Amino acid sequence: MIDIKKIRTDFPILKVKINGKQLVYLDNAATNQKPQVVIDSIVNYYSTFNSNIHRGVHTLSQLATDAYEEARIKLQHHFNANKSYEIILTSGTTHSINIVATGFTSLLNESDEIIVSALEHHSNIVPWQMLCERTGAILKVIPMNLKGELVMSEYDKLLSNKTKLVFVNHVSNALGTINPIKEIIDKAHSIGAAVLIDGAQACPHIKPDLQALDMDFYVASAHKLCGPTGVGILYGKEVWLNKLPPYQGGGEMIKEVTFEKTTYADLPHKFEAGTPNIAGVIAFGVAIDYLNNLGFDNIASYENELLQYATKKLLQIEGLKIYGSSKNKTAVISFNIGEIHPYDIGAIIDKLGIAVRTGHHCAQPIMDFYKIPGTIRASFSFYNTFEEVDLLYDALLKAKSMLC
Repeated sequence: MIDIKKIRTDFPILKVKINGKQLVYLDNAATNQKPQVVIDSIVNYYSTFNSNIHRGVHTLSQLATDAYEEARIKLQHHFNANKSYEIILTSGTTHSINIVATGFTSLLNESDEIIVSALEHHSNIVPWQMLCERTGAILKVIPMNLKGELVMSEYDKLLSNKTKLVFVNHVSNALGTINPIKEIIDKAHSIGAAVLIDGAQACPHIKPDLQALDMDFYVASAHKLCGPTGVGILYGKEVWLNKLPPYQGGGEMIKEVTFEKTTYADLPHKFEAGTPNIAGVIAFGVAIDYLNNLGFDNIASYENELLQYATKKLLQIEGLKIYGSSKNKTAVISFNIGEIHPYDIGAIIDKLGIAVRTGHHCAQPIMDFYKIPGTIRASFSFYNTFEEVDLLYDALLKAKSMLC
């Protein structure tokens, strides 16, 4: 059970006023807010044991290294990875995807095929297009329907012995659709293809079991999980991480360096060149603890109640159209009101203290499919309230009256 009053006291930013109005933060799909314990963990690191990791015998370095690696273990357990060194610590989802896309340059041949879905964020489209340009591989796309769901019968037709890789997001950032990733993974594996799942939008709402799902790669960002920006994970099965070459060269990722030859470190360090965001990784571990203490079943149940209430409430506004009506979706409502440009709505309700996202949400192909310039996106988290939904409704009515 979610104690919403107690939870809201954990997030200092929720006390902020915007344009003299109490902040109503409904842009959680872009990034969510941070509880005080996460903020405190960053301050504590820099105040009491700031030091570089893995490289020193002195006490501070040992303390920092221990805290950093403890966070990796927390992430292993949270995502149920088989081994801790299958968790590569990165700067975020985009970095993680690019590590894999760059690594496959040497593993693909001309006429090989890779599959992506029509529901992807640009970060899960552009790296694969770049990979195709480097290798001559061919990019195929799983189409979507008007409900914002993938057309799985068409996915079946795309799969062949030429398919080497499949990339699909777990949840659409623009529409909230939860994709049938287990089915996608199993069908890809049946023809010998590897699978990468973009979990950036799913992880705040769903606790994925990576061993049960059996994908080859899974990527996510800390800032979508109440953690800091500039931190993320790349999970990869050990066999695949050993096949891929290092993404970048530098300190930490080496075993031995001479001017004649360099040999690379074992996992996970092979992919972790340079000084990482140590404070951010430690804080990521704290954020994971915070969310698990709340319980992901409790989070999902409460957010679903918010979604159902908000959907019913907003549809009372004449001319409002919601994009993405899948039965399986997270707490995201992407909508427009008549012919009003989404930016104009967003700018007006910002004056009333309400933060939503407007535009194509880095998912331009989805907007092209619906033949619209973009949408207004209200995305909810467990610290949002039913009263905030009512404030959004009232603000939308006011904006509509001003613009029509």
